[in-house]
Amino acid sequence: MSNILYKVKRVFVLLFEAIMIPLFIFCLLQGELVMYGIAQARGQLAIVWNARPIEEVLNDPAFPDSLKQKLRLVQEIKKFAVDSLGIKPSENYTTVYDQKGMPLLWVVTGSEPYALKAKEWSFPVLGSVSYKGFFVKSKAEKEQLALVANEYDTDIGRVGAWSTLGWFRDPILSNMLNNSEGDLANLIIHELTHGTLYVKNDVDFNENLASFVGDMGAYRFLEYKYGKQSEQYLDYAYSNSDEVVFDDYMLRSAARADSLYKTFTASMSKQEKEKRKHELLLNVARELYQIHFDDRDVELIKRINSRLLRSKNAFLMTFIRYDSEQDEFEKEYREKFHSDIKQYLVYLKKKYPGV
Repeated sequence: MSNILYKVKRVFVLLFEAIMIPLFIFCLLQGELVMYGIAQARGQLAIVWNARPIEEVLNDPAFPDSLKQKLRLVQEIKKFAVDSLGIKPSENYTTVYDQKGMPLLWVVTGSEPYALKAKEWSFPVLGSVSYKGFFVKSKAEKEQLALVANEYDTDIGRVGAWSTLGWFRDPILSNMLNNSEGDLANLIIHELTHGTLYVKNDVDFNENLASFVGDMGAYRFLEYKYGKQSEQYLDYAYSNSDEVVFDDYMLRSAARADSLYKTFTASMSKQEKEKRKHELLLNVARELYQIHFDDRDVELIKRINSRLLRSKNAFLMTFIRYDSEQDEFEKEYREKFHSDIKQYLVYLKKKYPGV
């Protein structure tokens, strides 16, 4: 029986390749982009194909009961997001993929060395995007080396979740279930927001919106399910308070870097630019130890500083990409829409044509 199943699966894989290979030949002039697209599609297809229906996993006696509770929680979060937040209904998160504790996707980002200007890649439908994902780590590292050779600051990191914007049925990844209730709600709602509204050529808007809706939605879900005085709600608020302080500090640090780079002149040597840039980043790293966090973790601060000094502008750009527009969203949401997230999303979908 397993052999028959394998053959059936193989037929569908071959059919998929039969479609993609002619597309590759047809688009030969854009060979690198097409090959990248084929690799990404195959990686995503492998995950989708090997995902199991959530009902099957819930009925599996070998699957831990504690994680089954998290799966049921994901179903509740999704229903709440659709019913109470105005998130678009979809078939996402109705299947489960066991990643066996291993990372699945690596994302490469880059920035110009003396300006907070992201390296962008252009793709059909999505337009210009300031990150590039890979299901094979060595390919991500190869892309990073190519950026370094062109003098970009670069960063490479593992990704715990992503949205295919409806192209595939996004599964629950097993590592997601390690998150707390609040973080899991934030993660699920963040990714579902991408499937609700995604604006071409504007990654900063898309990620900032998803961050805003994910965080606000997590608070609302936790209050709805557990209450404002619950351990789950208070734990999320407690950890989130430190994250807000940290994000604010990194955004201010990015503004400091931007101000420094604007003082650089065409006649200034590269050596002098690097010296001033390194001094600023060192100061940012040192001052991070002075920031008050309720839950202070010196080892985590060390790791953050190591990444900052290694990735430089590419690391700073992360906070611009995900957090720089939060105040604007918050103000508009409260003042113009009286904290009605459904109406706010309706307004945004009319204002911004999505893909």
